[in-house]
Amino acid sequence: MDRYEGLARAFVGLADTLVADFDVVELAQQLVEHAMALLPIDAAGIVLADVDGRFQVLASNSEQTRLLELFQIQHDNGPCLLAYRTGEQVVIEDLRIDVDHWSEFASRATEDGFLSVHALPLRLRDDRVGALNLLRSDPGILSDTDIAIGQALADVATIGILHQRVAAKSDVLNQQLQTALNTRTVIEQAKGVLAERGGVDMDAAFTLLRGYARRNNRRLAELARAVVDGADTAAIIHPH
Repeated sequence: MDRYEGLARAFVGLADTLVADFDVVELAQQLVEHAMALLPIDAAGIVLADVDGRFQVLASNSEQTRLLELFQIQHDNGPCLLAYRTGEQVVIEDLRIDVDHWSEFASRATEDGFLSVHALPLRLRDDRVGALNLLRSDPGILSDTDIAIGQALADVATIGILHQRVAAKSDVLNQQLQTALNTRTVIEQAKGVLAERGGVDMDAAFTLLRGYARRNNRRLAELARAVVDGADTAAIIHPH
């Protein structure tokens, strides 16, 4: 499958998730996976902001990436947050050199093996809901084509998150975004439960949780809530 076919499939797959009761977390996770498959990057994560400007990691390709995104949030400083606040793409060609604005983030990212960053805003005209962070282990800038693909994927996710805004009041939108953030918290709790019970790391726990939800046509958030509330997890931890 060539890149253009992969890109077409990515957009079709994302569009398929935009049903009336779609799962924002699943949409974001698919966006991250498509970015990893289509772009020359080593990690990706999505940060979403609520109505009060508070941030939370909505999706990531790994636990390491999630913790790096959380580091940005905890220090209220980093390329993802700046991309959200300005609505502009933020490119750091070499984190070992360009550290004037975010020395703490640069230090943590390089420790994790990342040397360059492209943060792309999740925005539609004047509306901004978060940012997509693309991380690379090599210094340098992505090509214009790669950046355009990344931004297009981010734009599709933004449309998905905002798609019910037409003819809806702002408080409805805010409630939807807050629900997505709350859902991510429950998923992190469920990952912890599965990791402890199954003796696996957090990445493997998420793979088990998501795999079970897909095989059984269950919403990820619903399954995570059941796990946190004490449901039997044997079938999740030991899939047949």
